[in-house]
Amino acid sequence: MKIVWEKEIPTKDIKISPRPIWKCRSCPTYGRNPSCPPYTPSWKETKELMKHYKKALLIKFEVDPEKFDDEKREVLKYLLNREQELFKNGNFYALAFFPGDCNLCKECEFKKTKKCKIPTKVRFSIDAIGIELSSIANLNFSESVLYGLILID
Repeated sequence: MKIVWEKEIPTKDIKISPRPIWKCRSCPTYGRNPSCPPYTPSWKETKELMKHYKKALLIKFEVDPEKFDDEKREVLKYLLNREQELFKNGNFYALAFFPGDCNLCKECEFKKTKKCKIPTKVRFSIDAIGIELSSIANLNFSESVLYGLILID
């Protein structure tokens, strides 16, 4: 996993709509992951939340497609660590969002029992809460690129 860049963006540039959530419905992890619908806030709730933040960090990661699951796991851990670092530096409401479904655990207990082993670590998927990533990033849909987002102010 490699961080390509990290940039601060105004939250007013982030488009929120139901469109990404509708795309989620065709995903194999729909309803099987705590970071995905129907376990996520609605796009309207996200829109309301965004009114209370002025800035966000958008982070672009490059991952090796041959080691995708492991490297994505590292991306999620990085986002959680970065969120914690921002919190410690006074951004008390810093809030990270994952690129897609959570895969922090190699064996997901939630898929079997609907109970997550680490619920305090799970963050919602960017798409699952209605954020149109294409409104803030030039997407090339390469499997080797992931984006993370952290609300900071």
